[in-house]
Amino acid sequence: MNDSLVIAGKAYRSRLLVGTGKYKDIDETRAAIDASGAEIVTVAIRRTNIGQNPGEPNLLEVLPPEQFTILPNTAGCYTADDAVRTLRLARELLDGHALVKLEVLGDPKSLFPNMPETLKAAETLVKEGFEVMVYCADDPIQAKMLEEIGCVAVMPLASLIGSGMGILNPWNLRLIIDNAKVPVLVDAGVGTASDAAIAMELGCDGVLMNTAIAAAGRPVLMAGAMKKAVEAGRDAFLAGRMPRKFYSADPSSPTQGLIGS
Repeated sequence: MNDSLVIAGKAYRSRLLVGTGKYKDIDETRAAIDASGAEIVTVAIRRTNIGQNPGEPNLLEVLPPEQFTILPNTAGCYTADDAVRTLRLARELLDGHALVKLEVLGDPKSLFPNMPETLKAAETLVKEGFEVMVYCADDPIQAKMLEEIGCVAVMPLASLIGSGMGILNPWNLRLIIDNAKVPVLVDAGVGTASDAAIAMELGCDGVLMNTAIAAAGRPVLMAGAMKKAVEAGRDAFLAGRMPRKFYSADPSSPTQGLIGS
């Protein structure tokens, strides 16, 4: 069965997207990404050298664009203008690469998205030909607004970035999924494999994570666990879970023919 994740017209086998920060070194970064099976790798342009700093280690030497889809992001940006400038730089460094991840943060403590600035940046970037995947609040109305602007994927947070708290509001997430005509990917807050599986079981098209892998005791092992969790959750969603029955039991063994019946 062909069950690809399609973003901006391109198909991907893996529904797990991963970040490149917080690993102990560049070798661990590559090993974890290989174990995850991810094809889309997101890079913070303000923190990672992809060519803007000649003479320094270049991440693209370890994660070449011929093997991975590099997804530049605007981590560390707090205004629409800063985010737009950052992604214009990324497009130049990546030879016209259009697929980007937009995030405009509200404050450095919570890293919650600033939605007015996010909407403003999204409008500008879409008009300039960018294919925008966008980090957003788990607000069904604003997620729909971002889709209508022309974003190619919406990425609501499960909980705060780096918190590992998992999916705190599955009901809002499901509302976003049910109303979206573009892929919906959980971004931020995943802490362990079960969180990723739950996101996929809810009907998310994919999951993006960084800290959940990089901050694990054994990042490479956790990366493999996340790969399996995303695949299992997707299979469970496609299979369709049994109905919940809160007030009745239905034994799986037959009751006819029992002694005394």
